[in-house]
Parts: sequence; C-alpha cells; structure tokens
Amino acid sequence: MKVLYVSSECAPFIKTGGLGDVAGSLPKALAAKGAEVAVVCPLYSKISHDWRSKMTFVKSMYVQLAWRNQYCGIFVYEADGVKYYFLDNEYYFARNQVYGEYDDAERFAFFSRAVLEMLPAINFRPDVINCNDWQSALVPVYYNLNYNYRPWYEGIKTVFTIHNIQFQGQYGREILSYVLGIDDYHFDNGFMQQDGDVNLMKAAIVCADRVTTVSSTYAGEIQTPFYGFHLDAVLRWNQGKVCGIVNGIDTDSFNPETDPHLFKNYTVDTLEDKKVNRRQLLEMCGLQADDDTVVIGMVGRLTSQKGLDLVQCVLSDILEQDVRMIVLGTGDYEYEQMFINAKWQYPDKISTNIMFSADLANKIYAGCDLFLMPSLFEPCGLAQMIAMRYGTLPLVRETGGLKDTVKPYNQYTGEGTGFSFTNYNAHEMLGVIGKACYLFRHNKEAWKAMQVKGMTSDFSWDHSAQDYMNVYEDTVKNW
Repeated sequence: MKVLYVSSECAPFIKTGGLGDVAGSLPKALAAKGAEVAVVCPLYSKISHDWRSKMTFVKSMYVQLAWRNQYCGIFVYEADGVKYYFLDNEYYFARNQVYGEYDDAERFAFFSRAVLEMLPAINFRPDVINCNDWQSALVPVYYNLNYNYRPWYEGIKTVFTIHNIQFQGQYGREILSYVLGIDDYHFDNGFMQQDGDVNLMKAAIVCADRVTTVSSTYAGEIQTPFYGFHLDAVLRWNQGKVCGIVNGIDTDSFNPETDPHLFKNYTVDTLEDKKVNRRQLLEMCGLQADDDTVVIGMVGRLTSQKGLDLVQCVLSDILEQDVRMIVLGTGDYEYEQMFINAKWQYPDKISTNIMFSADLANKIYAGCDLFLMPSLFEPCGLAQMIAMRYGTLPLVRETGGLKDTVKPYNQYTGEGTGFSFTNYNAHEMLGVIGKACYLFRHNKEAWKAMQVKGMTSDFSWDHSAQDYMNVYEDTVKNW
C-alpha cells in the first residue's frame, strides 16, 4: 500500500495545532504497518535552518494555477521509514505566519496543484492520497477535474480527513476561475458552493472517495445542524463514505517514565512519585496545598470552543472550594482577562500563565490531580489522553473525541478513567467538579484505580493506524 499524506503542517518541522501532531505521528505508524508512506508539506520560511540543512534538493518544476505559472522546488528528508517532501515557493511560503494571509486561497491552491504535479517528478504513484482540512481540500477536486483521466494518475483514490469542520476555506465566487483555475460552472452546479460562497471543504467532501474524521462520535455529530456548520446536509448525503477514527498520541514523547520536563519521572508502579511533581509544580507556581486539596489543570486555547464560557460562569464558585487551579494557554482577550482577574482576586488559589510552554504543559499534565476540558465541541482532543497517560484524571464534556476516549466514573462498579457531564451547562459541570473533589478526598483507592486504568490504556497510534489502513484498503478495492 502506497500512501501520500498531504498536510499544511507537520511536526516536528512546522506545527500550529493538532493537525501538525497528527501529520508527524500517523505516517510513521502507517510505515510501521508496512505501508510505503510519503508526506508532503509546504517549505515555509518558518521551518528552522537546522531542519532545512538536513533536506536534499530533488528537482524543480513549474505549476500552472489559472493564468499563473509558478516555480516549485522539491526537497526531501527521510526518517523513521517515511519520506517527507517539502514544496518550495518563496512568494507563497516565505511569510511571517503559516495561516491568516490575505491570499491563503491562492497559496494552498498552489500547494494542492503542486502536490499532484509532483508525483511523476518524484516517480511516486500512490494507491491513496490522504488530504487534511481545507488547506489541502483542493487535491481531490483538482484530481477529479484535471488528472483522473490521465493514464499515469488513473485509479488513485482520495481520502479527505476533517480535523475541525469549523474551518472550511470559504471565499467569494470571484476566486474560482481567476485564482483557483476552476470553471464557474462548478459554482453554479453546487458542488463548489455553500451559502453563496466558494467552500473548499464541501468540494472535497463531494469529490473524495472517502471522508474520515478524528473520532467516531464527531463523525456523527457533524451530520447534525448544531455541529455541522452548514455542511451537515452534504455530509448526510455522503454518509456512506464518512467514518471516524480516533487520533492517537505520541506515547514515546508523552511518557512519564522518560519525560525530561518532569521534576521526577514515575511509572504506574511508582505513582507515589507523582506527588513530587505535584508539590514542586505548586511551588513553581507560587501556590500551596495540602494532600486533600484538589489541583486542577487547564492547558490549551482560551476560546469559547474549549468551554471557557462555562468556566466564566462558575469560576468564582470553583475557586471558593478547597482547590488550586493552574491555567496555561492563550486565546480570546475576554478569557485571558478572566483568568488574570481571577489571579488578582484569588492570588493563593490560581496560577494564570498566558503563554504557551511545552515544558510547563507537561509539568501540569504530571503535577495536577484533575484536568478540566469542558469543550463545546471537540473533534478528537489530545490533552485528555495525555493527562490520562500521566495519571491525571480528565473532567470533560461528553462530545466528540472526549466522549470516545474518557470513560466516566461509575460509583457502583468503580470503573472509569475520568469524569464527564452531558449538557453544555455550567452548573452541571460545577456539580461534577464537586463530585470529583469528594472522591479525591474520601476514596483514594477508587481514585488510584482510575489513574492506573488511564495510565495503562493504549492511546498509541497503533490502533488508529490499523483503522486507517483498513479504510485505505477498502477504498482501493471497493470505491
């Protein structure tokens, strides 16, 4: 099985979010399953010189995009059985940021077209091309319109993965022919159009042979109006080719036994050493707590999607309890100020860190008792799995990947790996926080049993990679 994995970012070379983590981990897991895998990503100027110096120039070519004929350099780097190809064009990719440019549609249309033009140049004919999110959504579109009838390309299958349906690549009609090089007819017939705009994600859903999302629950949710962001109807129409596969995490990087960021490493057999991380994390953050005080951690983007409006409603109620809270992240000004003000009002109870630090993030995963993640929607989520890997119990809302990965505590059987609430309601969340705190103080055995269950759960990419292999093989044979 030959797989081309197309992504606008890929760790460790360039990463802005979860897509970069997936693109950095899944291809390696696929290669371990016996697939011949190549990854392709833009060669951004923000990729460090250290990585660039390890790349080898392959060749150059010119890519036709509407009326433009643009240079494209091809570079390659090989590691862990995977070839990483980087497409170079300084006009498009020598920018101060990866996304958010005025011409993003043109930049990633060029990238998508270059991906297909690159294949004969590097003599790699994949069985499956797996594209990700709107930035590479035009790959299956261009393939269907311009390439699938050519003998060299004939029979290649396309899979489109939705990591977050909220971001769809929506632009005015005027870009279709002038920028993307696609006939206006395809706007009028509907497959490129949604709500009066060009919609790249919709076009990929229609054109791709299969559509995957990053959890089974999310695959069902996005077929409903609340979660579908106006694409629910087209997903229901194509539901036969839609499936969900839960992401994994890099269990080598996120390993409390070897993590260099921790104050003291520990395993499931030496859980007492987790208390060292708890104590020193509190000291580092200028907080004090006894053994019965619950330390709550939050790491991530401070936005309403992450449930911060729920936290806003009851933050003072949470901090009035015998808890300590450590927050790390950046996001909306409103929520940043909420935590800054809380630090001023409750200086002995909360540590507010408006920044991102991988070092502090891992210390929070290891040093907290409870990890709060009350998302409005969460396609998959990685933080809850990382927290469980470190023996910190997640408290989540039952949505998307959070529902698929966190088994809520059952007080009658004692089973579970965390806590959850169903409705998007601040006081329902507050009630579950109260129950979790009560269990922490009064039933240490049940708490430890959940820690052990979480730490020994398999969140590696092994199962996910096999599920992707099954999708690829089924697509090649039956679609």
